[in-house]
Amino acid sequence: MIDVKHNNDEKHGNFEASIDGNRAGLMTYTWAGDERFIIDHTEVEEAYNGKGVGKEMLLAAVDFARKNGKTIIPLCPFAKATFQKHEELQDVLVNQTQAQ
Repeated sequence: MIDVKHNNDEKHGNFEASIDGNRAGLMTYTWAGDERFIIDHTEVEEAYNGKGVGKEMLLAAVDFARKNGKTIIPLCPFAKATFQKHEELQDVLVNQTQAQ
């Protein structure tokens, strides 16, 4: 089972995934004002590649955004590609008119 822990401060945050107590991945973000955050990096430990770790961290980010009325700007290539593949997650994306 993949466990995802959320760490957040005023400027940055991350979602850290672990499997059986071992660090499996990390997704970092930076706040862009009070209402949105930028996912800027996703990494998965080599031993856990292909096990859905990245997607679980992204789902945790989406859940956090939904529960707190925030939106996401996915700059990280992994996050951007995952949002493009999953229309059901796109409700938390910043639309282009808001981002300007």
